[in-house]
Amino acid sequence: MAGIRPYRSTLRQEHAQQTRRRILEAAAEVFSSRGYASASLADIAASAGVSVESVKVHGPKRALLLAAFELTFGGEAGESSLAERPEIAEIAALDDAETMLSELIPFIAAANARTAGLWATFTAAARDDGTVAAVLADLLERRHADYALMVGLLAERGAAEVAGLDDAGRRELADALSFVMSPEGYQQLVTESGWSSERYTQWLGGAVRLLVTAGRGASTG
Repeated sequence: MAGIRPYRSTLRQEHAQQTRRRILEAAAEVFSSRGYASASLADIAASAGVSVESVKVHGPKRALLLAAFELTFGGEAGESSLAERPEIAEIAALDDAETMLSELIPFIAAANARTAGLWATFTAAARDDGTVAAVLADLLERRHADYALMVGLLAERGAAEVAGLDDAGRRELADALSFVMSPEGYQQLVTESGWSSERYTQWLGGAVRLLVTAGRGASTG
């Protein structure tokens, strides 16, 4: 009988994780369709098929919004670096710059496709809610750190133009890559301008490679 308790504990943990994922997936759908202000915990609970009390365990709304975005973008909720996620860690471990980009660009394009609507909700909410704005600022800071890491990895993996940059040049390149590969770009080109996802991914690959081979970001001096 002594072995039953850990087994049951594991089952409870798995059930709790499944419930949390269902709640966050529901939150992503509700926030995207209704917006942050109009969405309620009751709406999320109904969509997830759980009680409001179960949702509150993972709330308040701003925490649900952030976790829903992170889950939708990277497959896992949490305030870790994107580079620590298994899929990105595998890409980062590749030993050639071009191979890294060939794997990373489709991943980012697909993630942007999943999160474009939710990102629009996030940024709109930040304009009206100071607490959400602070959460967004932290997320953007982490995003920039991820791209700074990416620039360093590209230099290490043989991108000669990147390796030749000084610290200021690498910061500019990280800024430019963060801008080009952002969900906002997907929203403008695909959602607003009617590009296909395939065309967007093709364009993204060309834009990223142009920035990398140019060896700097937007600066011309």
